Amino acid sequence: MQKSKTLGRPTWLALIAVVAGATGMIAGAATRGDSDAQLGALQVESPEEQRAFDVANGLSEAFRRVSEHVLPAVVAIENSPAVAANKRDPRRSQPEGNPFEGTPFEDMFRDRGFGGRSFEGPRGRMPAPQPRSGLGSGIVIDPAGVILTNNHVVAGDGTVTVRTQDGREFVASEVLTDPKTDIAVVKIDGAEGLVAARMGDSEQVAIGDWVLALGQPFGLESTVTAGIISAKGRGIGITDRENFLQTDAAINPGNSGGPLVNLKGEIIGINTAISSRSGGNNGIGFAVPANLAQWVSDQLVATGSVQRAYLGVGIQPVTPELAKQLNVAPRSGVVVTEVFDDTPAAETGLQPSDVITKFAGTPVSTPQQLQLAVERAALDQDHPIEIVREGKTQELRYRGSKLPEDFGSTSPQRQRPPEPEAAELNRFGFEVSELEPAVARRLGMEKTEGVLVSSIERGSRAAAAGLRAGMVITRVDRQPVADVEAFEEALEAHEGQESEGLMLLVRTERGSRFVVIEPQS
Repeated sequence: MQKSKTLGRPTWLALIAVVAGATGMIAGAATRGDSDAQLGALQVESPEEQRAFDVANGLSEAFRRVSEHVLPAVVAIENSPAVAANKRDPRRSQPEGNPFEGTPFEDMFRDRGFGGRSFEGPRGRMPAPQPRSGLGSGIVIDPAGVILTNNHVVAGDGTVTVRTQDGREFVASEVLTDPKTDIAVVKIDGAEGLVAARMGDSEQVAIGDWVLALGQPFGLESTVTAGIISAKGRGIGITDRENFLQTDAAINPGNSGGPLVNLKGEIIGINTAISSRSGGNNGIGFAVPANLAQWVSDQLVATGSVQRAYLGVGIQPVTPELAKQLNVAPRSGVVVTEVFDDTPAAETGLQPSDVITKFAGTPVSTPQQLQLAVERAALDQDHPIEIVREGKTQELRYRGSKLPEDFGSTSPQRQRPPEPEAAELNRFGFEVSELEPAVARRLGMEKTEGVLVSSIERGSRAAAAGLRAGMVITRVDRQPVADVEAFEEALEAHEGQESEGLMLLVRTERGSRFVVIEPQS
């Protein structure tokens, strides 16, 4: 594909000038009057007006050139799963009610749809996809017939058909998927004359940058919409590995798998999801960053699967409350809540309450950033990890190790423990008891040492902090507590630090996390 020139973009002041100038000229034309019934061409009456229109026309030209540059590489993808359900009646050209009934986009018109990856709010989670026939988008990244798209577009173990911009159709010869990132690679054979789009560097994308979304929304081929990057590093709870770009460029059902491109015509994201109750565009769309999509697709093409490295830790964000306890700035790293036995993290020397600030030289401030950085680490090579431990900066060495297939795949089924013999309610508003072996087994915590939270006073500081009955407290202010006696001693040691709050490391069936009980006001 011919290389495009770098295209400029207007400033917001210029855009304001466009609106102001155009409004003034239209108003002037209306007041001057004209004996002719038909309006003539709009006349530019000053250098300022001309500059405003030049800026607007320059942006329009940029959008046009980028669209012409990238559209030849955009394809439509039809997925016909082996077991199709709710097929549309071919005699009905326009079904009544939901026009997407019987397709993966049907549920987009309900509160919590799947189809084009719609979800309701940042905490919503989608139900499992149903095996139905439907349309999505893709982008050619290799003229030999390699196409990048979403996993949910091609899921279902059925027939995947690719339609190119010139109308040719090809049945996929191979479909390679990575559900953890919702990325897939589709290969087609015998497709001569394909052109490939260029992958850009999503790390260089900034909030406010102009972007175009291309694809087949609602089955309408070769559709282009424009917007900006609204946010970066979004985690919305729909895939295991998330670091989405957020955009207000219109993304609708059928855009999934299509490219999000910058004004150089480079792919900087793969359109994946929208936040919507109706299923249509609400100005909040999400795309997998190009760097992550490139890393995944390279491995899928080379080996057919994705090889990930791992540490073997539990982690959580550094909240303002935790930052005070750990002597770090809020969002300055990721705090370790648990180090699993016989893992690279244990060999590296990581400990609970360590704050990881950099991995392999890259600053990390969210769990998603750390997880993705670790997973992309080269195997069998050493990587530095910068941590803050008890207020002091240290550097550890991590050896890249392959993630075992069964790591973290088994989580014990939590059962309600028997009523324990509780201690008295403490000044924070909760009771603890010994973690008896029978209770530990029922909670799936046979190897855990700590005390069981047996009761919480409603409206107490402990309740406000998120402490709940059934949690197991393993540390108080960084100190391990193996039984009630050790717990009480730790509380007594804390009496002289009441103004700083009480930091507890608690464990549930979901893992470990820190809870901070704020000082009494």
